[in-house]
Amino acid sequence: MRVFVTGASGWIGSAVVPELVKEGHQVVGLARSDASAGALTAAGAEVVRGTLDDLGVLRDAAAGSDGVVHLAFKHDIAFSGDFKGAGEADRRAVEVIGEALAGSGRPFTIASGTPSVPGHVATERDGHDPDPAAAARGDAQHVRAATAELALSLAARGVRSSVVRLAPTNHGEGDNGFVPALIGTARDKGVSGYVADGANRWSAAHRLDSAHLFRLALEKAPAGSTLHAVAEEGLPVRDLAEVIGRRLGLPVVSVPAADAGAHFGWLAGPLAANRAASSVLTRELLGWEPVQVGLVEDLEQGHYFA
Repeated sequence: MRVFVTGASGWIGSAVVPELVKEGHQVVGLARSDASAGALTAAGAEVVRGTLDDLGVLRDAAAGSDGVVHLAFKHDIAFSGDFKGAGEADRRAVEVIGEALAGSGRPFTIASGTPSVPGHVATERDGHDPDPAAAARGDAQHVRAATAELALSLAARGVRSSVVRLAPTNHGEGDNGFVPALIGTARDKGVSGYVADGANRWSAAHRLDSAHLFRLALEKAPAGSTLHAVAEEGLPVRDLAEVIGRRLGLPVVSVPAADAGAHFGWLAGPLAANRAASSVLTRELLGWEPVQVGLVEDLEQGHYFA
């Protein structure tokens, strides 16, 4: 299969591309820089130059493919505070790619995030009713959920669309997400902290297991499928803080919710949220079985602290 991949040199994409190539697929990756293009060439992929804003490039590359995996997202502007702008760019890309694939029966798999469901372990059936007003304000969860629903709706237009929801942390060597940020905060503050009692839970997966799921989704997920790339249903955030404290030789402390913003900065909201999620339905549907190390074991290997 000739597969067009956006975000092909990113954290997840740089695992998805080798996974696809290994299984005999021909990959065409979107690259916005010389460094990204070089990485894709080294991984055995063809390169098309462009960004998420180059809608004509996206349309042509999708039209010339047998399937599309959409992983790109403007994380740089999202983390600077413009999540609404990042979400709008993402939605435009999905719309254009969807138009290019309409009526073809070809697969279109996009990345999203597992929902936060208070008091409940989120399943693949949850999170399908994003609040339009919250999405319009730029609320991160609702923005991405609304775009995911758009992608799923393409099933009615002859696209074998699916959404792979990623856990809050996709860990592995080279990770630059939430866990390294939590470690960095511990080093800066001199304590390894968690919010309140730290009993809220995060689901997790190794990025190589997530990459495997993206391939399975591309190859055989039924149209309109919602999938969870979740290897571990929920690890208490306090447990992560304790491992970090032990590895850094720092005291482990509870930070009151009222002080979390000052202590953790932008990380306070995600750190206090309950993001436990199940992947039972995904495993039953596609036979996906994670085989990589868990998050705590990955932390214990030491590369996060090098």
